[in-house]
Amino acid sequence: MKSIERRFKNLEASNPGWSTYTCFAEAISGQGFGEQTIGRWFNKLVDKNDYSSSDKKDVLKHLVNLSKMAEGDKK
Repeated sequence: MKSIERRFKNLEASNPGWSTYTCFAEAISGQGFGEQTIGRWFNKLVDKNDYSSSDKKDVLKHLVNLSKMAEGDKK
């Protein structure tokens, strides 16, 4: 199992009230994953009902920035 997928599944299991988007965002936060990796796993793991398809490009851009943030920089 890949790192993002493993982290995602663990978060999803321990936080049943969280959306798949929230679990995904937390799984990649501060981990330094690249744009292609985030995009690929986003499409596989995040429920399409958790975001607006018209906003997908902006959502992915935000997730890439979130992944690049250092753990102490999260707000």
